[in-house]
Amino acid sequence: MKTLNKKVKLWQKSDIDGFFGLFTNNLTNLLVMAGLLLGIGIPVHIIFGAILPAVGLSIFASSLIYSWMAYYLAKKQQRDTVTALPSGTSVPHMFLIVFLIMGPVFRETNDPYLAWSAGLAWGFIEGVIEILGSLIGQKIRDLLPRAAMLGSLAGASITFIAMSPAMQTFDLPYVGLVSFIIILLGWFGKIRFPFHIPVGLVAILSGALIGWVTGYMDFSTMLASASDIQISIPTFSIHRIVNGFAQAAPFIISAIPLGIYNMFETIDNIESAEVAGDAYNTSVAMISDGSTSILASIFGSPFPTAVFIGHAGWKDAGARIGYTWATGLAVLLMTWLGLISLLLTVIPLEAILPILIYIGLIIGAQAFQQVERKYAPAVILAIIPWLADWGANIIGNVLSAAGTDAETLGYEAISATGLEFSGLITLGSGAILIGMVWASILSFIIDQKFNLAAIATFAGAILSFFGIIHTESVGLGVGLEMSISYLIISLILIVTYIFRKQQMEE
Repeated sequence: MKTLNKKVKLWQKSDIDGFFGLFTNNLTNLLVMAGLLLGIGIPVHIIFGAILPAVGLSIFASSLIYSWMAYYLAKKQQRDTVTALPSGTSVPHMFLIVFLIMGPVFRETNDPYLAWSAGLAWGFIEGVIEILGSLIGQKIRDLLPRAAMLGSLAGASITFIAMSPAMQTFDLPYVGLVSFIIILLGWFGKIRFPFHIPVGLVAILSGALIGWVTGYMDFSTMLASASDIQISIPTFSIHRIVNGFAQAAPFIISAIPLGIYNMFETIDNIESAEVAGDAYNTSVAMISDGSTSILASIFGSPFPTAVFIGHAGWKDAGARIGYTWATGLAVLLMTWLGLISLLLTVIPLEAILPILIYIGLIIGAQAFQQVERKYAPAVILAIIPWLADWGANIIGNVLSAAGTDAETLGYEAISATGLEFSGLITLGSGAILIGMVWASILSFIIDQKFNLAAIATFAGAILSFFGIIHTESVGLGVGLEMSISYLIISLILIVTYIFRKQQMEE
């Protein structure tokens, strides 16, 4: 440990590599975020004039908090090797909020403002949960099997994070696959590029170069976008959130496990930072994530902030305090000056999307790497509802594009083709909770804790009864058939527990 005889530096030369890496990470998220919102039909003026400026504000606020925490730790311990926690918009939530909240609300109402408000309500709830989690987070973490949490996240990563980007990547292979192989070489193969240029930046620049050389990118479009650049500052509004609660009500319950996951992810990343040598206060970090997520929703962003994975990597790269606040400032300027829309006309989206495939691979692999091998079946079980939900969404979108829907065609007619669409809906509705419930049940069964498995099944019965899982609508008794099924299973597990206990006592 090096003793400091002068003030703690807020910027060091070694912060440069960390800044380009973390800034590229956040910039990629912003570009993809804009692409996702455009993809579901949210108007340009809402995306670039309201949502992204609020995202920039929340990331800037988060970066200042974590820079202050690092500065305080460095002063307290009198050393200049403290690395600030990396942070930004939570990537899994970015996809889930767009595809599971804003997209469905927009399709149902054809009102982009309601869809936006529903997303804000969801984000606000998540922020509140994260703050409350600072009090009870560890206890909840002790109760839920890790396979249930990570398995459900793996399902989201494989379907909503990796699959669509993978299809788009292969649809334009001379751009997408080149960027993808660079990412695989850099982040999996540990290949270092000249001048220590960050892997993500090399992939994006290579894809952009190919896009322009081949004529895929259009110069006139870029000029038009450049002429439309204007400064946009986020606006404070509680009214938008209040309006969104009515539309988001059927989905709000799903915000609870996602908020809990964000909470657990923060705990894990704080522990990782401590192993790397920087011991931060877990509760303060969780309150920071929650408060900046609430700040985001109040100013117009539905996307929560989170401590990013990879603190140890940034530390090894030499990043200290400056790389975090510098990233926050750069993101603030990019979003407030309206430069994100211009970048989308300079960089092909297919050059960026492979990064999301990588993220999907990492999150999916983590579910198997961070649990004992015996729980692997539980992880897979948690993934299955996500596959059903993703499949149902894809099929529904195709039918909608054809001017019809599954109900109009008739479930029996679809079933005759070999696809049990009604079962797909039942299995996938509320995928994140279904995955957690069933992964918990199986994890407890594997451990022969049949009493706990019965409790998890009873929770499934309650959730089903109110339509929170297994149905497309919420209401009293709407999922009665599934609820009864869960109660029968719970009874079987209780009998098994009693029988097993008697066997052990004999």
